[in-house]
Amino acid sequence: MAIVETPLAGKAGTESLLYRKITWKLIPFLCLCYLAAYLDRINVGLAKLQMADQLQLSEAAFGLGAGLFFVGYILFEVPSNLILQRVGAKVWIARIMITWGLLSAGTLFVTTPNQFYAIRFLLGVAEAGFLPGVLYYLTLWFPTYRRGRIIALFMIGLPLSSVVGGPLSGWIMGHFDMRHGLHGWQWLFLLEGIPSVLLGVLTFWVLPNNYRQAKWLTEDEKKRIEQDLAHDDAEAGHSKHSFRDGFFNLKVWMLGGIDFSILLSAYAMGFWMPTFIKTAGVTDITTIGMLTALPSVAALLGMLLIGTSSDRMRERRWHIIVPFIVGAMAMAGSTFFTHNVIATVLLFSIAQAAIIGAVPVFFSLPATFLRGTAAATGFALACSLANIAGLVSNSLMGLALDLTGKSGGALWAFAGCLLLSSLLVIALPAKVVNR
Repeated sequence: MAIVETPLAGKAGTESLLYRKITWKLIPFLCLCYLAAYLDRINVGLAKLQMADQLQLSEAAFGLGAGLFFVGYILFEVPSNLILQRVGAKVWIARIMITWGLLSAGTLFVTTPNQFYAIRFLLGVAEAGFLPGVLYYLTLWFPTYRRGRIIALFMIGLPLSSVVGGPLSGWIMGHFDMRHGLHGWQWLFLLEGIPSVLLGVLTFWVLPNNYRQAKWLTEDEKKRIEQDLAHDDAEAGHSKHSFRDGFFNLKVWMLGGIDFSILLSAYAMGFWMPTFIKTAGVTDITTIGMLTALPSVAALLGMLLIGTSSDRMRERRWHIIVPFIVGAMAMAGSTFFTHNVIATVLLFSIAQAAIIGAVPVFFSLPATFLRGTAAATGFALACSLANIAGLVSNSLMGLALDLTGKSGGALWAFAGCLLLSSLLVIALPAKVVNR
């Protein structure tokens, strides 16, 4: 008996092929850019193992320097995203990547703590707007019900930065140390800053500003996307569109609080994982780099599984709350095994799989009730509020280690914040965000 494809099935199949095409054209490149961005942000954690002694940085001073990145990032996040909306993704993302790549490479010239503080602040200014800018950019291509998986695919650049960057950074520092008079940490910043600049230049050729400017889409395909986005807007009902709607919006501020809790933990693990592993008894830098990658592999899998599940079930809130609870328990539990490298890596792997795994689901929320300028503003404001966590997390961790020699107090505080922020997730209206 022949199987006859119904018109509805044919339409669904064509639509699926269209969005698969868009995904392959955009997401691998954007993921690679995010990998470079995050690597240039957190490679200072491994560089610290050499540069702290040479620059006479205490744990608290390093924490302050690492945190000052977020001061610049926070101050320029919203303006950067509004500029992106005006001039287009191609020009602005290219500008962001080239300037942060040059500044990251320029860290090799740092010789004093004050210079370290200054370069980290400027790096934050340069990178501001990249993540919320890309998240806003994706709303111009994909309807809401596809964004959980798409954001997960884009954001695997975050754990990949450690999967690739941990071993690579350890190898660079060990292999190039004192080549041509430069220390291993100086080579680290130089060699890992160059790809960001090159990717920034490539952005001019790779990224169209929107689907209407994509030469690789047919007119029929562009009409299909336009119809899908229009239907998505209609389904959203009374979505907010203006700058005021994005900035003075209680749900956006709630999202900022939720993301603040995520980043307290994420940055503690991202910046201080090499230190945790060294405390557990590993001294070889190359080995530390390899072990640092393992929790990030778990985070990568968590992002794909949780993001896909959330899209399939069209449910957002419990796909954030359950990972928060699991991640908080694993992170708090790690404080009982600080001198056991296997337990340390295993528990932080569970924590990263859960906490980082929920990030794509979280970032699918703003566009469920915001559009246009409000979406650009809302994404940037939520990220700005959240990235205060970068300063708090690194400073608190540095102080805890300086004062007590242990990270336990800080990690318990971060775990508690995750549990408290679950209440904010529950407070988000299900009928709005579960789309």
